[in-house]
Amino acid sequence: MGLQRTRPSHEILSGATADVYFARANSILDAEGIDPVVTMEVFCRQPAVLCGIGEATNLIGHVLANEPGAIVESLEDGDHVEKKEIVLRIQARYRAFALYETAMLGMLAQSTGWATASRECVETAAPQPVISFGARHVHPDITDVLDYAAIVGGCVGASTPAGARLAGLNPTGTMPHSLVLIFGDTVAAAEAFDRDMPPDVPRIVLVDTFKDEAEEALRVARALGDRLYGIRLDTPSERGRVTADLVTELRARLDQAGFNHVTITVSGGLTPDRIRYFKDLGAPVDSFAVGSYISGATPIDFTGDIKEINGQPIAKRGRIPGRTDSPRLKQLDLAAYRDLGA
Repeated sequence: MGLQRTRPSHEILSGATADVYFARANSILDAEGIDPVVTMEVFCRQPAVLCGIGEATNLIGHVLANEPGAIVESLEDGDHVEKKEIVLRIQARYRAFALYETAMLGMLAQSTGWATASRECVETAAPQPVISFGARHVHPDITDVLDYAAIVGGCVGASTPAGARLAGLNPTGTMPHSLVLIFGDTVAAAEAFDRDMPPDVPRIVLVDTFKDEAEEALRVARALGDRLYGIRLDTPSERGRVTADLVTELRARLDQAGFNHVTITVSGGLTPDRIRYFKDLGAPVDSFAVGSYISGATPIDFTGDIKEINGQPIAKRGRIPGRTDSPRLKQLDLAAYRDLGA
């Protein structure tokens, strides 16, 4: 699994997304005729699930594809990293890649925050799976990166086609409340969904729009029979949210009516604590759909340090000069980018 090697955007490659002081430093070094070969190391400040490294190395691979002597080493998306472990090392002329430090750190910080929050939910929910439903909480230009990061963190699926595609999966979803409201009846909406969706789309029906969830689930199950894969509970906070007792009752009523095959997905403001609540009480939840806890995760701070200049160890105060022992790093094949119009 990994991001495709598509060419980075013009805004990133032009340096327009860089902190301006990098552009100013480049201009000064150019004017002074200075351009040493440096070794930069990138690390994060807390244990985390690494993500965004595929995007960052894709950027630097395009930038340095034709740079003589350049060497890039990195870990991979999905790796668990420890505090201050080196995740990326670049050896090249400083001015060849200086403008892209901001972009690389941002790619790593945001995606690693999302992937780490995803892993927290996944580990809490295990063995039940978690699906990413966070696209509505972020700008649409980055929903694909969000969902990809959530899947790297362990989510089994994501709600947007763009995000699922990056991870090589099909999007996961049920139906919106709007569909049920427009049809005016949950069963009518479920039957239309069943008629019009391709056979490979699981029939999962939202059952909290109009009536009691257990009543609606049984009505839908009787209408769709064996074709019904599952139901989703998303009871709003105004009606008390989804509770462990509700899930337990709904499971019992479905089983008593012969619908043991119907799965139950819970959504609506889920966090690790809320997932733990269902687990601790033994609620028979088959899967959890998590949105804002993943999408709203705080970015994890990454830092880029120059550790060598023209082969000589160096570092700012508080850091140890020279390369950090990092046996897990793997060298990037920069030659692979030369055929991609780098």
